[in-house]
Amino acid sequence: MDIQTFNIAGMILLTPPRFGDERGYFSETFNAARMKEIGISGPFVQDNHSLSCQRGVVRGLHCQLAPHAQGKLVRCTRGSIWDVGVDIRAGSPTFGQWVGATLSAENGSQLWIPTGFLHGFCTLSENAEVQYKCTDFWDRDCERSVRWDDPLLAIDWPVSEKDVILSEKDAAALPFSNVDDWFHI
Repeated sequence: MDIQTFNIAGMILLTPPRFGDERGYFSETFNAARMKEIGISGPFVQDNHSLSCQRGVVRGLHCQLAPHAQGKLVRCTRGSIWDVGVDIRAGSPTFGQWVGATLSAENGSQLWIPTGFLHGFCTLSENAEVQYKCTDFWDRDCERSVRWDDPLLAIDWPVSEKDVILSEKDAAALPFSNVDDWFHI
């Protein structure tokens, strides 16, 4: 398995090997023992699957607070996305910094977004299916959203403000300045 770490502790990009022949390929996308060895811990209790039917859809930036904080293992199984994690752990030397990676059905890469991070993605293809494993259940009262284009974060999104497609909830998200003590390290 190809494993890439970043300057933000905890974020991991992994690409499981694919074993192909004339029929296609086989890939082991999740193995609890191997994940634990590289610092991805569960248990995973919920799998989510989204379909975005247009290029430029942005979902995020989202997180859940304790007692239902979620770590997410994200992969794109159709099309491609630009996936982003933002460190919001108060006291972290990388607070407010972000990591982005292209996840696609073609590259098979997965991004680990630990608890204490915002998560969001932008579709790069007309149709993109995203599947992710979560370490806790969804809880409306614990859910928080931050503006995808907040200038304090300066995320290099592959879509312009005039072309982005947002939900009403994401369009009304809080500014990053509201994130001060949601998580602590």
